[in-house]
Amino acid sequence: MSEDKQTPGTGTSGPQPEEIRFFGTTWVDHSAHYGLRRAGLAVGALAAAAAGAFVLRFAYQGLQVADVGGLVNTLVILMFAICSAIAFAKTWEGFGRRPADQAREDSLKSLKAIGFIGVLLAYALRCLLEAPGEKLRRAEYETARARHEKRRGARTGNPAARKKPKRS
Repeated sequence: MSEDKQTPGTGTSGPQPEEIRFFGTTWVDHSAHYGLRRAGLAVGALAAAAAGAFVLRFAYQGLQVADVGGLVNTLVILMFAICSAIAFAKTWEGFGRRPADQAREDSLKSLKAIGFIGVLLAYALRCLLEAPGEKLRRAEYETARARHEKRRGARTGNPAARKKPKRS
């Protein structure tokens, strides 16, 4: 969130809304086909998840053809299922709050890559509710605007015209 930037074209200062991937700043006023964009991204994420599941099915069939054994097949299925579930949970929770420990989030990147189907499903479901991360960014933006208005309100007016306290 940027504080006290000049708004392009208006000349007014104040906090600017943070952009969301694929939405820009249209999430603020839901302009520029915001609803269609959300629906399209939800469908796209679901299609990508289905395509990913299809590719994983081919990988599983490859393991069956290689005749690696039931234990390996079971471990592969469990690995993708557990990683997808964890990736879904972490992605969903990331839409509602900023990460407290960025190093921990960075260490989860490989898990989220393995559980990419969970990430895509979380993104698709969130697109059905709102732009992913909109609620968090809206709360931050409203807080920054209120803080800016409070600071700005305290500075308004002509200081020379203020009443001076009477001395006794």
